[in-house]
Amino acid sequence: MPPSPEDRPIVVAGEALVDLLAREDGPLEAHGGGGPFNAARTVGRLEQPVVFLGVLSDDVFGRRLRASLADEGVVVHPDLTSPLPTTLALAEIDDRGSATYRFYVMGTSAPALTPTHTATIPSSIHSLHVGALGLVFEPIASTLLSLLAKVKGTAIVSVDPNCRPHAIGDLDAYRSVVAQAIGTADLVKLSEEDADVLLPGMDTREAAYEFLRQGPKLVVLTRGARGATAFSDDWEFDVPAPEVDVVDTVGAGDAFSGALLSHFRRQDQTAEDLLDREAVQAALEFAAQVAAIVCSRIGADPPRLADLGATSA
Repeated sequence: MPPSPEDRPIVVAGEALVDLLAREDGPLEAHGGGGPFNAARTVGRLEQPVVFLGVLSDDVFGRRLRASLADEGVVVHPDLTSPLPTTLALAEIDDRGSATYRFYVMGTSAPALTPTHTATIPSSIHSLHVGALGLVFEPIASTLLSLLAKVKGTAIVSVDPNCRPHAIGDLDAYRSVVAQAIGTADLVKLSEEDADVLLPGMDTREAAYEFLRQGPKLVVLTRGARGATAFSDDWEFDVPAPEVDVVDTVGAGDAFSGALLSHFRRQDQTAEDLLDREAVQAALEFAAQVAAIVCSRIGADPPRLADLGATSA
């Protein structure tokens, strides 16, 4: 059953695509992917109500993506279906488990989200999370910017740029779109690589404060094995990353975002709680554990709530 406004679900908006994982010494593997797709599945596995707002193809890949979301309790409206083929990403995995992406996007389903599709989400939501390719291509980028502005002040607005340089044509235009999204956001989660794309040559800590000056209440900078750092106008602190044997990092940042919002919703917290250091630290520690588990697995395979034990409370 779709979430009602009383459920106040988390809405994750953006692309669902197929990741083709390629290792030098292994076979080509096809997995559901896309930052928002991974984040939505994470929320579902953490047992929070979640709606995915993204266009899915009616081809075999699209049907599998929809089924994968449904299996995790993620709601996708039937109107979010297109005859366009599924968007593809080639993820080349190096010997350290890090992925480099190349995208096959033009004429495919992921960019096709329009303002009419936004009517499919409930009128009352807990939070809205956007990012990744949704901020690169049209008409989805304009659609997401309008949606961010519409829900600002009524829900936590979360942005993860999740920059993919190989997919960006006009870098200046892209930076402008991301700046508009960040200016609307309450929460910005970004990696050191994202900061370097958006503010090249700037120290990542200074970049985080520059993003904070654009309007968010909270900026979270993820630093891989070195953990994450939270920045607000009143404080800054680090959260370490749990030690794990890294298989690959695919989907770890997306799971971190999904876990953050899941924790805030489970604790019945709002955008104002993003200014509470203790609340933010608890959320970051939870998200770091979730992301670490993803890194210990092949592909974007977020843990279920039961996998996390006492930390899930």
